[in-house]
Amino acid sequence: MKIKWGKKRLMAGGLIGVCLLLLVGYMGQSIKRVDLEGMITVAHRGAANFAPENTMSSFQKGLDLGADFIEGDVHLSKDGELIVIHDESVDRTTNGKGLVKNFTLDELKKLDAGTSFHSDFEGEAIITLNELLEEFYGKIGILIEIKNPSLYPGIEEKVVEILDQYNDLQSIVVQSFSEHALKKIHELNPKLQIAVLIETSTTPISSKKLNDLTSFATYINFNISNLNKRMVDEIHQREGKVLVWSKTDPKLIQKAFRYGVDGIITDFSSWPYLPPVYVAEE
Repeated sequence: MKIKWGKKRLMAGGLIGVCLLLLVGYMGQSIKRVDLEGMITVAHRGAANFAPENTMSSFQKGLDLGADFIEGDVHLSKDGELIVIHDESVDRTTNGKGLVKNFTLDELKKLDAGTSFHSDFEGEAIITLNELLEEFYGKIGILIEIKNPSLYPGIEEKVVEILDQYNDLQSIVVQSFSEHALKKIHELNPKLQIAVLIETSTTPISSKKLNDLTSFATYINFNISNLNKRMVDEIHQREGKVLVWSKTDPKLIQKAFRYGVDGIITDFSSWPYLPPVYVAEE
């Protein structure tokens, strides 16, 4: 996807590369800028190594660090609001206990979504998809993951209803592990870009299945551990794109480069195996 916003690019070795700012460890340490050779970079749950995941602080950090996209997860609250949070429950990332679907929006807003990450973020609030879009649409690409849609009847319609408010959808992608939900999204608004997340149990993918997936999806996304070069080539032959995610493992990321994937989904942790082209002052 062509990103329209003005971003500074570095010329290195004759290649124009998208540059990431990376932090080694927590705040206050040196920041490195790494040339990712033109790959699409997606800040997973925002820049989740720097700030509480799926919060305004984390998404803003992803923007500040030069990502092409920020990625956020959505669930439905008890009163039908689209909530940006990764887990089905609030237990891990907030000071609350219980399932997201059992809280109203007002109840969720009273929870602290920052302190469990670091005391500096005390009082950080859970946000809605509407709030995410209002703040970041037009500034950076937005990748929306629908989590466990079978738990939330009607969530596809609610996502599309919000996105229909925006005239230009080229900077928005909707992804899920649920092929059924994604096909429904595509039927509701064929202009939306779709990304299918591939389960480990479904690889390798047959040519027939790839034909089906690429008939409605722009992106076919894999854990890099479950991907091979033939699969990347076959998706590219069908004019699809491939994004990958992985634990921070030099061999796996190098494999992604060799295979020619289109982008990497990362939490912006350190990438010591990539050669730094610029080191900022502390």
